Order: sequence, then C-alpha cells, then structure tokens
Amino acid sequence: MASKNQLFESRTQFIATRGVKEYRETIPVWVHSDDVVLEIGCEWGTTTTLIAPQCKKIIGTDISSKCIERARKMYPELHFQVLDGFDVGAALELGEPFTKIYIDISGMSGYNALLDTIALLTSYATVLRPEAIIVKSGALKRFTAHCTAWRSPRN
Repeated sequence: MASKNQLFESRTQFIATRGVKEYRETIPVWVHSDDVVLEIGCEWGTTTTLIAPQCKKIIGTDISSKCIERARKMYPELHFQVLDGFDVGAALELGEPFTKIYIDISGMSGYNALLDTIALLTSYATVLRPEAIIVKSGALKRFTAHCTAWRSPRN
C-alpha cells in the first residue's frame, strides 16, 4: 500500500461540463486576464475566440490539420497548433505555463472512454499542473454527479 508521501496530490481542479453551452458558460467564471490557456480539441476555433479576450494568451489545438488550417484562416490573430491531445509531452513542448486547460472530448463515450478521460486529465494535471481543467464530457459529468469524496471525521 502506498503511503501518503508516495501519492500524487494534484491541486488542479477538474470541472466537468456537458455540451457546448455549459462548456462555454465556464469561461467568465474560470478564465482571468493573467491566465495562459491551452484548448485541446478546438476544431475550428470558435470557443478559442471566446476565451481569447478573457486571458493573457491562448493556444487552440486539434489533432486535425484541416481543422487547424481552417481556424487559422478564420482567426489569423490567434495561435493554433496541430496537437494530439493524448500526447501530453507535445503539449509540454509548447513551452507555456498553462494555468487553465480546456478539453473538448465530448465525442468519446462509453465505459472505456470514461477511463481514458480520467487518465488523460490526470496526465495533464501531473505534467502541466494547471489551476483548473475544464472538460466537455457528458460521461465524466454523469459519473462525477454520483461521486462524493469521503472525509474521515476528525477525533
């Protein structure tokens, strides 16, 4: 059994949203003028453009080079990068002190997708150590709605 000293204790907060409306509603609450934001799964950059005026810097990423090409044409003033969201090392190589990470993985569903999502969030929290990760995942939101962290009563 691992001791408390051996366990990773993340200070990253995870915010689970379902649907684009909830995902975007988090922006004025979670994004501040001094934040450096990484958006994973930006597709054509629509949410990136909503985050950009609220923060110091944002990089929108997507695995699809066609999506990134389109985002760059539509929003040339913003920074977009082709990136596989499951390659945390590539995100680290961007060389930015990301304080917030937005992840749109709503296309993943099912039990294995939930496990993959939790593993992905843990990886980003461990490697990049942002203050918060806002994730669009109906499966994760449904799961966390039924979770309660146990705290032992103090004697």
